[in-house]
Amino acid sequence: MSKLIIVPTPIGNLDDLTLRAIEVLKHADVILAEDTRTSSVLLHHFGIEKKMFSHHAFNEHHTMPKIIEMLLSGVNMALISDAGTPGISDPGFLLIRECIKNNIDVECLPGPSAFLPALVVSGLPSDRFCFEGFLPVKKGRQTALKKLTVEDRTMIFYESPHRLLKSLHDFQLHFGTERKVSVSRELTKKFEETIRGTLTEVIQHFEKHSPKGEFVIVVSGLS
Repeated sequence: MSKLIIVPTPIGNLDDLTLRAIEVLKHADVILAEDTRTSSVLLHHFGIEKKMFSHHAFNEHHTMPKIIEMLLSGVNMALISDAGTPGISDPGFLLIRECIKNNIDVECLPGPSAFLPALVVSGLPSDRFCFEGFLPVKKGRQTALKKLTVEDRTMIFYESPHRLLKSLHDFQLHFGTERKVSVSRELTKKFEETIRGTLTEVIQHFEKHSPKGEFVIVVSGLS
């Protein structure tokens, strides 16, 4: 029987790809990639030559029937995203759900995801937490933030550099100026950095130092 295997890929350092993941990618019939250009760099690094199909947020509804048809015909596939674990703020959920509906076996390998190292190095409570991913940019943003004002677990968010300060200011407005926060950027890469402090202190830092890279924000819950 065919199988869809979810393969987490490095969030920065290519050497974080596991030996098991390498073997899966080598033996898959087809690799579904969020961006084939980005994934080609990874595969080339490990000497893997494999047929790739593009599968991303803008074409997944269109390509789904063909992928399911191939899987049902006996083709084994590996699904990767540009970085991290597919399905976690990346394409994957819809395909996994459709595979389950069609009784296609789905397996997920353990591996990289940016929010876990950011949580661990934050110094904030990690026994209970909630992962919020990217907040809505416009519609639903204020509603989501209002709901989180009573959240007592540590909260984790993803953010882009050009919206980082806006999100920190929104957190300050809804959670208070003294709420503890940890902001990590470029995890596992050469310029990895984590800034910790109150929301006021961290905002002041990024007002002086222009945000660059991809960010994970970890905010303490209501105490």
